[in-house]
Amino acid sequence: MEDRDVLTQINSLAAEEHELYQRAGEEGLSDEEHGRLKSIEVQLDQCWDLLHQRRARRRAGLDPDEARVRDPSTVEGYVE
Repeated sequence: MEDRDVLTQINSLAAEEHELYQRAGEEGLSDEEHGRLKSIEVQLDQCWDLLHQRRARRRAGLDPDEARVRDPSTVEGYVE
């Protein structure tokens, strides 16, 4: 997977997330839509983490293709 593929996925997920947030403000969300929104948030965190790993590996002279998607419990546990 290339950086541009990760960015494409991020943009797609962000667009869907935006649509769900907009719908939530207008008419509310079903339980299924709330679940989907949470899933999108986790997937976005995983994508951003993967992109950061790839960039860090590249800067360190390592192969960015060795970066891997981390599990949700790891990326959701990060503290800013």
